[in-house]
Amino acid sequence: MSSSSALLASAVAHHRAGRLDEAAAIYRQVLTGDPRQPDALHLLGQIALHRNDAALAESLFTRALAVLPNVAPLHLQHGLALRALRRPDDALAAFQRASGLDPKLGEAHHQAGNVLKSLGRLPEAVAALQQAAKLVPDSPVVWLNLGVATLEAGDTAEAITRFRRALALEPARAETHNILGHALAAAGKSAEAHAAFAEALRLRPGYAAAHDNLGRLCKTEGRLASAIEHYRAALASAPSPATHSNLLLALNYLPEIPPAAVFAEHRQWHEAHAASLAPPAKGPVSPAAHAAPSGRRLRVGYLSPDFVHHAVAYFIEPVLAAHDRNRVEVFCYSNVLHPDGVTARLRGQVEHWREIARLDDDAAADLVRRDELDLLVDLAGHTANHRLLVFARRPAPVQVTWIGYPNTTGLDAIDCRITDAISDPPGKTEAFHSEKLLRLPTTFSCYRPDDNAPPVNALPASKAGAITFGCFNNFSKVTPAVLGLWSRLLRELPASRLLLKSRAFSDPDIVEHVHAAFAAEGVASRRVSLHGADLSVRDHLSLYHGVDVALDPFPYNGTTTTCEALWMGVPVITLAGRVHAARVGASLLTHAGMADWIASSPNDYVRLSVAAAQDLPRLAELRRTLRDRLRLSPLCDAPRFTRGLEDAFFAMARPG
Repeated sequence: MSSSSALLASAVAHHRAGRLDEAAAIYRQVLTGDPRQPDALHLLGQIALHRNDAALAESLFTRALAVLPNVAPLHLQHGLALRALRRPDDALAAFQRASGLDPKLGEAHHQAGNVLKSLGRLPEAVAALQQAAKLVPDSPVVWLNLGVATLEAGDTAEAITRFRRALALEPARAETHNILGHALAAAGKSAEAHAAFAEALRLRPGYAAAHDNLGRLCKTEGRLASAIEHYRAALASAPSPATHSNLLLALNYLPEIPPAAVFAEHRQWHEAHAASLAPPAKGPVSPAAHAAPSGRRLRVGYLSPDFVHHAVAYFIEPVLAAHDRNRVEVFCYSNVLHPDGVTARLRGQVEHWREIARLDDDAAADLVRRDELDLLVDLAGHTANHRLLVFARRPAPVQVTWIGYPNTTGLDAIDCRITDAISDPPGKTEAFHSEKLLRLPTTFSCYRPDDNAPPVNALPASKAGAITFGCFNNFSKVTPAVLGLWSRLLRELPASRLLLKSRAFSDPDIVEHVHAAFAAEGVASRRVSLHGADLSVRDHLSLYHGVDVALDPFPYNGTTTTCEALWMGVPVITLAGRVHAARVGASLLTHAGMADWIASSPNDYVRLSVAAAQDLPRLAELRRTLRDRLRLSPLCDAPRFTRGLEDAFFAMARPG
């Protein structure tokens, strides 16, 4: 045996025994004598990859491939290094080269599928992972990743089957129980989801992801106190900005938590996740130093994960369409992984459309900086898939939050929050915001009714002989206090009925729980109809054909649901509270000319509801006229609203 071969054999022995320092030293010694020795290059690259030195590994694998270009495992290893270097397209090419050289190399198909999934090419990802599962059917990781890709592709039932296959092969993997629970919850099987999350936590006590998912499930079920407990448990195990935002969102639903305490929690989010990201200060700077140059259009950007069929789209679309292009140049930063028809429609209304869903926060912030905006608007707050950490990097000189979240962001980097004088009465809520409150002249938002809305029908009670109340908000807004007050109302009107619509009611366990809760309040289940089907917009709005009066939940009011009810001729009763989330209903009704439907107390809420139920001629007249009233109100006057919004933007970006 040559000395080089002997050295290589010695290094391999150390490598197999786990003595990586010794192995690496000998591989380097071999390469000193023969820089093109492919085995030494390959194996030293493996050690570098194991030690997370992807750049060194990639260099070594490239050198090995120059000598042995047709070795499939080398291309596989090269792909792993490229993926670690965040070069997904190059990694995919390497994995596909490996599977081309050796079609039976299951791991090459597996890794190609994972990269395709990360690139959003879901049908191709599922196909690649299915091929991997055929080649290595006993690999629980392959089945797990195939299940994840299948779930992201929208086939929840098949994803559940694949997660169960992974668990049959490896029942003690907590991650698989957790993602199975997530899929079961999405499929409306809450009892099974709870069991899956519980098993994940049994296998891994304190597992943050399982606690976070349990928090989301409990919130969907209306069990907000339990949701908050799980979010806090997740944060205690692994601080996460997403979980922390889930906690903040849930706090808006509970009336017993003082606004000052909720504000303090938002500031904690800033300190934990955002404060350290602020660019270095360059000394005191006057607002005028960052003022947008006069003589050109104002460059305004909107950033949102909800440029899809989502509630936010009903309020941003009329503004995008009405912007004066002589005054404003519009940019949209879309954090959307799965665009739809609404996405395409919104994209057609702006000059500049940027996709950021697959960019990390640094890259997204750099993209915004290159566009040299004057003002950047957040449309999500602490709702799902927000990008507040992009704003924390201060990519625009003026940054604003609006419409997507009914509270402060808590961030120093957000300068203003856009609202109105009814949602945030002057002098009443400033102390609960890190941002300056900028109140628009009329309403804080503008609504675009859906083109597919059906015509308004005659008052249902005129034919049925009894009133039907309704609420189409997410069930998580129906707190015990709300359910108790609605039950009291139903008891006072024994012939009345209640129609609730929420996606949560697709789950039989939640339906049973809700009926039991009403029964405990003395309301028979036959009087409460629960709809959970995922309907088209037209069919969803057609359900209002069976509703006489809509009931707004509290303290987290509806927004889109209130506008939809009014558009369908259905008046809404709301209870005005202390903070923005509890005053949106008051703002919408005031600007729709319906201020007399705003209650000042729970007793007043019941009084207004009973009075409405006993005055069918008044309800019939409202049914006939409400759509036109809303159409002519400030809530639907997009040109007027947008001029006011633009004036506010100019005041912020060009002070003085």
